[in-house]
Amino acid sequence: MATNRLRRIVIGGTAFGVGAFATKWLMSEDGPLGVKPVFAAEQASPLRAKRPLPPREDQIKSLQSGEEFDVLIIGGGATGSGCALDAVTRGLKTALVELDDFASGTSSRSTKLIHGGVRYLQKAIMNLDIEQYRMVKEALHERSSMLNSAPHLTHPLPIMLPVYTWWQIPYYWVGIKAYDFVAGSKTVKSSYYLSKKNALELFPMIRGDKLCGAIVYYDGQQDDARMCLAIALTATRHGATVANHVRVTNLIKDDKGKVRGAHLRDELTGKEWDLKAKSVINATGPFTDSIRRMDDGQVQKICVPSSGVHIVLPGYYSPDQMGLLDPSTSDGRVIFFLPWLKHTIAGTTDLPCDVTHHPKPTEDEIMFILQEVKNYLNPDVEGKKQLKEASDFLANEMGQMVNRASRDKIPINLTKEEINQYIKRFQIMDKERKGYVSINDIRRGLKNFGETISGEELHEILREIDSNMNGQVELDEYLQMMSAIKSGHVAYSRFAKMAEMEEEKHEKEILKKQISVERSGGGL
Repeated sequence: MATNRLRRIVIGGTAFGVGAFATKWLMSEDGPLGVKPVFAAEQASPLRAKRPLPPREDQIKSLQSGEEFDVLIIGGGATGSGCALDAVTRGLKTALVELDDFASGTSSRSTKLIHGGVRYLQKAIMNLDIEQYRMVKEALHERSSMLNSAPHLTHPLPIMLPVYTWWQIPYYWVGIKAYDFVAGSKTVKSSYYLSKKNALELFPMIRGDKLCGAIVYYDGQQDDARMCLAIALTATRHGATVANHVRVTNLIKDDKGKVRGAHLRDELTGKEWDLKAKSVINATGPFTDSIRRMDDGQVQKICVPSSGVHIVLPGYYSPDQMGLLDPSTSDGRVIFFLPWLKHTIAGTTDLPCDVTHHPKPTEDEIMFILQEVKNYLNPDVEGKKQLKEASDFLANEMGQMVNRASRDKIPINLTKEEINQYIKRFQIMDKERKGYVSINDIRRGLKNFGETISGEELHEILREIDSNMNGQVELDEYLQMMSAIKSGHVAYSRFAKMAEMEEEKHEKEILKKQISVERSGGGL
């Protein structure tokens, strides 16, 4: 009997050892499930010393110097800035241009998380998808790198996953532990289980009548816009030429049809020039196809845009140092409630949309998120009242009610002729037919009349008419302002005066074109 027991111990120990060895090998860098690390190319020479940050004027002069760059990057978001830093630290002569401002698009409108993706790991396991697993593992490795390299812009964030059925506790616990296991030594902190009592102490706002407990795991949170800007500035200090508000109007090709640079335009001054480059990187995110069609007008689209809406709610919807994950919404999506700058970010959605520089959430998307918030609220904590307060807060913060309130206070009393005249002025200022007047349009208009003002004064002009605070002037805001001036509620508007001067200048230019050479007294 002792011999049999000893034999079982030996066999069991051997099996356990073989299993542990096999698991370690499978997950190692050399195993089939491991992720091969990516190393920078070996440098032929040490990095140059970092230079002081050059002003934008110097960056523009560098772009206009006529020198050929090794690489031109179009797009100043997270991807473009990362490409610029990677290229310049490999010794390549690098240029980056951004149409708007750095991180003005997707790179400043994320969920602010640095994560491998719990739901992606779930899909990898359920579908036995090795590539999905490798993506999660690599993302967790990058999460660790970002937390270590930029602690001033990133920090660990615990996220609570409330559980409302008993059988889901072991299910989610095993899934979250697998997330920790895949992270390996890069784990931020180990996940843990919370009792119902402890969960309600941390999140008193959540519904507690059927709550069984909660699982808490850790991911990273970052200031996405500042991170992107920091990377762009780092690339600049290493020698890259980086400039915002520069538009690519066309691609330049050689005799063989290969792209060899781009035709650029400074949106602040209107000056245009060619920039030669040995290679061009398209890092324009959802606008990828617009650049691709500069190369080939017949090329098929490859980008299928979707909108991921986030709304900002009062800070009492989440503790200062913990987020919440709703793993199963009414339509099967995942929604986060995350603390951010003393408020709460709730999102996101995932619906098809059109590509636009200034996307706006639909009322249905906003109400979907608010309804999911309501499903998690404790009805004993004045849920309906607080939901109404959140809706009002959201509507006012996002400017949805500002114009309506203004129209109620000051009825539009413009005649049909006046409205047509103001529409004409608005269209003259909106030279690119964007549907709005940007701060760059205002700057350019003032400069045309010989007026140079500071950035603070420029924003004051914008704020006096931008009632919904979205950083641009829309037609209804302009008409509202003109109606207020007519009725005497507003005495003066620099924007309105500039629009009038733009119309006068436009009329003079048209008249000048109509005068022939003979009538003007010129000729040979």
